[in-house]
Amino acid sequence: MFSQDISVTLHPIDYGIIALYIVVLFGIGFRFARSKLENTEDYLLAGRTLTLPGFVATLVSTWYGGILGVGEFSYQYGLSNWFVFGVPYYIFAAIFAFFLAGKVRETNLYTIPDRLYEFYDRKTGLVGSLFTFLMISPAPYILMLAVLINLLFGWSMVLSVIAGTLFSIVYVYFGGFRSVVKTDYFQFILMFLGFVLILMIAVSRYGGWQFLTSHLPPRHLTLSGGNSAQYILVWFFIALWTLVDPGFHQRCYGAKTARVAKHGILVSIGFWGLFDFLTTFTGLYARAIRPDIPALMSYPVLAETLLPPVLKGLFYLGLIAVIMSTVDSFSFLSAVTIGRDFLWRLRESAGEDRSQYYTRIGLVLTGVISIALVLLIPSVIDLWYTIGTLFIPALLFPLLSTYFSARTISGTGAFLSSVAGFGMSAIWYLAGMMVMHNGNPQYPLGIEPLYPGLFLSGVVYLVAYLRTASPDRSVDRRRA
Repeated sequence: MFSQDISVTLHPIDYGIIALYIVVLFGIGFRFARSKLENTEDYLLAGRTLTLPGFVATLVSTWYGGILGVGEFSYQYGLSNWFVFGVPYYIFAAIFAFFLAGKVRETNLYTIPDRLYEFYDRKTGLVGSLFTFLMISPAPYILMLAVLINLLFGWSMVLSVIAGTLFSIVYVYFGGFRSVVKTDYFQFILMFLGFVLILMIAVSRYGGWQFLTSHLPPRHLTLSGGNSAQYILVWFFIALWTLVDPGFHQRCYGAKTARVAKHGILVSIGFWGLFDFLTTFTGLYARAIRPDIPALMSYPVLAETLLPPVLKGLFYLGLIAVIMSTVDSFSFLSAVTIGRDFLWRLRESAGEDRSQYYTRIGLVLTGVISIALVLLIPSVIDLWYTIGTLFIPALLFPLLSTYFSARTISGTGAFLSSVAGFGMSAIWYLAGMMVMHNGNPQYPLGIEPLYPGLFLSGVVYLVAYLRTASPDRSVDRRRA
């Protein structure tokens, strides 16, 4: 997948800039790692003290870990990148802000599985933990970071994978979520700086909109990018991911107030829109200037074409910062899921104070498992699509109903709804993958697998809902 038939030439000063970044990042991360962590709340949620700037910086910077994939899509389909990977996520993020953020914050919980454990029962919490873990594995982003390290330094992929993992999680081991947030401030600045610089130089050297319209295929300047309506529509449904995204929930749990959570998401939408503008138009310039390169490498190739020393180093810092901010956040979320929501839950006799210990074990396990996955499956093609297709149907109805339903369903009903949604999507997906045509899966009846998964999960949930005798909002009852 990762065609790297390009050469990167960095000036020694560029290497110095990257080395300085690592030193500063570690300095920030370990500074807060050394601060006293008084309890589990401090380690997992930074003591629930996130103010608006911290909330925005950490939420915005962790949303773009697959930055090379964004460049690939922009290079291939143009403005459609903004329409497919931007607009639907803005819509559902706004829905989350207005209807969910405050409710999530007021629960004073730690994770999505916590909500499922408390609202339903043990088996629903366990299966929810499994699906949550699979949704937030940092493996694809570690792979993306390893590709960039390999490209910049010429290290082997094995060494690049190990180095990328260690660079991204070592300070998180000691400082928890507080270290994630503080390093995200730094990475937030770098990600915007890098793309502002390269886009300004591209415009100044080649011109603006008129240059793009005369050097791009017409489809690149349309919202569809030449893709079918059903393909675009399924991405709008995949944007439902936002409503069950563990990162959104974690930051709302950690917000100082419900108001901070709501306004933080709304402000973040503005920054996402700006960053999508920068990344999409950078991809367009890459396609217009260098129409014969591997799409995945469009950003690095454009940097090699346009940027002099120092600026090139700063741009690559922007790419590295985008990916690392996602790797450390997803690694920590995965660690909480493995360590706290699995191991700690299985040891019911362990006190709450031990969940921090199990989370650190989970972080080590996450790193090892992610490295193994990357080395065994070195591909990120269609990963966002596949993960969204399989796990949104599994979590959407059981989780959202805990905030909006005036009537609880049984734990068994929630469990069956979750498993049915995942099972149906998985069967539909595998059936399509077994019948390929021109490299594309042929799904039964021509229907994308997300839809039957959502349908079956919704039907099972509805049946369980109708069988519930009386309204009850209690989240303390655990029913089989």
